[in-house]
Amino acid sequence: MANTENKEIDLEKEVQQGETQAGDVSQGEELEMDKEDSEDVNEDNCKAEEAAAEEEESEGLSADEAADTGKKGFFKKKEKKNKQEEKIAELTDRVQRQMAEFDNFRKRTEKEKAQMFEVGAKSVIEKILPVVDNFERGLSAVPEDAKEDPFVQGMDKIYKQLMTELESLEVKPIEAVGKEFNPDFHNAVMQVESEEFESGIVAQEMQKGYMYRDSVVRHSMVAVVQ
Repeated sequence: MANTENKEIDLEKEVQQGETQAGDVSQGEELEMDKEDSEDVNEDNCKAEEAAAEEEESEGLSADEAADTGKKGFFKKKEKKNKQEEKIAELTDRVQRQMAEFDNFRKRTEKEKAQMFEVGAKSVIEKILPVVDNFERGLSAVPEDAKEDPFVQGMDKIYKQLMTELESLEVKPIEAVGKEFNPDFHNAVMQVESEEFESGIVAQEMQKGYMYRDSVVRHSMVAVVQ
């Protein structure tokens, strides 16, 4: 019995010693783990500090570069604006030139149209004037006692209406008799002697001349005092 109790006591001591050793081992491992973790933390902190330092350095450099970039960007924008203004000025000048050319073309076209209209009008008037001459010759040949004839009065009214229409178109006869001879309006076909008019004065009108506006359609055929 005594031996058995001694063995049990010995076993309990061994168990207690084992637990103590196990606890010591566990505490050692925990200390080692804590040490490793601390080293890892320190290493991470160092890396973080180095990264922060690099970032600060990088930020410092980028600030200088940013200043240079800002200046370059400002000058580029200014240069681009100047180019745009030059382009706008060039286009504006081109448009103004085209507008001036178009205005000149419009004026020239209107002038040409007016000249063509005048040429056409003068051509028509030239064809009507012989009819007017025939009316005047016929009416001047009517005797005094036949002027009250309805037919003669009708012809006279037609002649007056025709002259009124020509006058509304700015067609008017050229004054000749008693006026100084002017080659721009008169066509001298003969010279005569006259006690009534001085030399160089139109004494007789053979054929009436006409003007359309400011241009001569037909010169007056006249006799001039020599």
